[in-house]
Amino acid sequence: MRNTIRFDWAIKRLLRNKANFGILEGFLSELLGEDIKIDSILESEGNKQTADNKANRVDLLVQNTKGELIIIELQSDYMQDYLMRMLFGTSKIVIDNMDAGMLYGKIKKIISVNIVYFDLGHGADYIYYGATNFVGVNKKDILNLSQQEQIVYHTEQIAKIYPEYYIIKVNQFDDIAKNTLDEWINFLKNEEVKEGSKAKGLNEAKEKLTVLKLNEEERREYERYISNWRDNESVIISNFTAGELKGKLEGKLEGKLEGKLEMAKNCLADGMSVEKTAKITGLSEDQIKNLKK
Repeated sequence: MRNTIRFDWAIKRLLRNKANFGILEGFLSELLGEDIKIDSILESEGNKQTADNKANRVDLLVQNTKGELIIIELQSDYMQDYLMRMLFGTSKIVIDNMDAGMLYGKIKKIISVNIVYFDLGHGADYIYYGATNFVGVNKKDILNLSQQEQIVYHTEQIAKIYPEYYIIKVNQFDDIAKNTLDEWINFLKNEEVKEGSKAKGLNEAKEKLTVLKLNEEERREYERYISNWRDNESVIISNFTAGELKGKLEGKLEGKLEGKLEMAKNCLADGMSVEKTAKITGLSEDQIKNLKK
C-alpha cells in the first residue's frame, strides 16, 4: 500500500474537515486559475458519508466565498452516459438550491469538476473545459450582457452565469508535469508529490494525506476501501477478459463456418451431391440445401 492516501477516499473522509480546506482550495485554485477560498461543504445526495465504500463514484459539493457552488466528482469506472450524468448533476444542484419565489437572477453559479479514470469521449488532451456561449447565426458574433444585466449577474460574460464544466482525463496524462496544474494531475494519477512541487495545496496534501496520520479506525476503514476497490477492479478486468476471449472464440468459429460454407458452394458448383458435400465439409445436409435456395 502506498503511504499517500487515495484522493477519492480523502474526499469521502478527510477533505470535509475545515482544517484540510487548504488542500481542496489549492487544487481548485490551480484548475480554475483564480484564488479559491471554500466557505463550506454542503450536503448533497452523492456526498453523504453513508455512501457504500464499494461505489465507484465520489462527489463533493462545496461553496466558495463568492457564493458559487462547485461540484467535485470522481468516477473510476467506465460510464457510457457520463456526459449526461454531468448535466443531471448541475441541473439538480440548481433546483435543490432554489427557494420558493426566488428570482431567477439569484440562481447560484455552478462549476462542475469531473475527475475521470476512463477514456471519456474522443480527444487527445487530458483537460477539457466547457461553457455556454450564444453565437450569431449570421454574423457569428458572441452575445454579450447589457450593462444592466452585468449589474444583475456581476459579470460581463453570459458564459459565466451558466454552469461551467471541467473534465480531467487522469489516465491520459503523460506523467510529465509542465506546470503547477500538471503537478496536481500527477498526484491524482500516481498518488505522489514530487520534490520541488510548487502547486498550491499540494505540499499540504503530501503532509496530511498520509496513511501514517490515520488513527486505527480510519486505517481499518481505508484498508477495507482499498480492498473493495481492488475487488471491483478485478471483477471489471475479469469480465472484460472473459468478453474478449468469448469474442475471439466466436470470431474463430464464425470464420471456420464461413470457410466451410464457401467450400460447400464450390462442391455444389462442381456438381457434387448434397450427401457427399456434407461428408467433406462437416456441414449438415440442411445447411447445404439452404445454399442451393
